[in-house]
Amino acid sequence: MSVFTNPASSSAEHGRAYTKAIIELLGDKNPISVLEQTVPMLRKALAGLTPQQEAQREAPNKWSVRHVVQHLVDSELVWSWRLRLVLAQDRPTLTGYDQDLWADRLGYDEADAARAMVEFSVVRLANLRLLHRASPQDLKRVGVHAERGEESVEHMMKLYGGHDLLHLRQIARIRQAIS
Repeated sequence: MSVFTNPASSSAEHGRAYTKAIIELLGDKNPISVLEQTVPMLRKALAGLTPQQEAQREAPNKWSVRHVVQHLVDSELVWSWRLRLVLAQDRPTLTGYDQDLWADRLGYDEADAARAMVEFSVVRLANLRLLHRASPQDLKRVGVHAERGEESVEHMMKLYGGHDLLHLRQIARIRQAIS
């Protein structure tokens, strides 16, 4: 299993390895800049794909571009909820989720990539609004993730910035595999 596979039932050790790997993808990049640039980068990554190409998996049991874009939407919705909890409440519990179960049970293989792109853009814009208005004290506020422990808003920004980069690379890899 890849370190980037992150089911909700994974061990605490796997959760730490996943987080470390995602943060390492971000490197020394400014997380807010990455978060702001993801929508145009994602649009560019999807440009010119036919619906058949969007649906084609890079390999058996791997995700298609449709899967990836719909995952980004759902991940952004999850982060939107977590971000609001942490900014508004004291040390809220943050639950995990199994991304592969979501993909299977929520019909990612039937997703419309163009529609998902619109949904992602809207939710990301709403999240960026909150991040831009957050004070330095707000960025230090924490929630307690069920598998990973304390996560500050500042940490979540890095995690989601790295997550964006991971999936942009994944889309590039899928495009290469299906061409």
